[in-house]
Amino acid sequence: MATPTSPDDVPPLEPRESVLDTVAAQAAAIDELIDLARHRLQIFDVDLSQGGWQMPARADRLAAFLRRAAHPRIELIVHDTRWLETSCPRLLALQRLHSGAITVYRTGAEARSAMDPLVIADGRHFLHRFHFDQPRASFAIEQAQLARPLVTRFEQIWATGEPGLSASVLGL
Repeated sequence: MATPTSPDDVPPLEPRESVLDTVAAQAAAIDELIDLARHRLQIFDVDLSQGGWQMPARADRLAAFLRRAAHPRIELIVHDTRWLETSCPRLLALQRLHSGAITVYRTGAEARSAMDPLVIADGRHFLHRFHFDQPRASFAIEQAQLARPLVTRFEQIWATGEPGLSASVLGL
């Protein structure tokens, strides 16, 4: 009888890198990153208004990640939480349901000039949009060495963060 495989028992992927020229291609790449993630997703964006974050399928993918990972972490930091609050009810419901696994921060003053959204999966796969106002982005799978400076950048942005959205409803 075969022993069950863990989420970590996935065959190695062929390393690849490409440039994406449309927001639609980036949305598909984000879905692929979520599907590949085994432990941690690091997300930085201006406000999450682009890339399909409000879509039911995206929330379903994130929920699947949270279920399959042993100790999943989603670290999300944005400049402005208003769009997230008004347009992403499924994402907020996930945050309430998995409050120990999802942290939402707002950037501090030191990082407000950052305008290059990032989605990093497990420090190995990433989507790096060169500038929020332009649709070009770099997408890479199994490129830990290329991801390393982006992880450092994310951590620098994260270090400026302040609580953005809380999963609790204290005071109600």
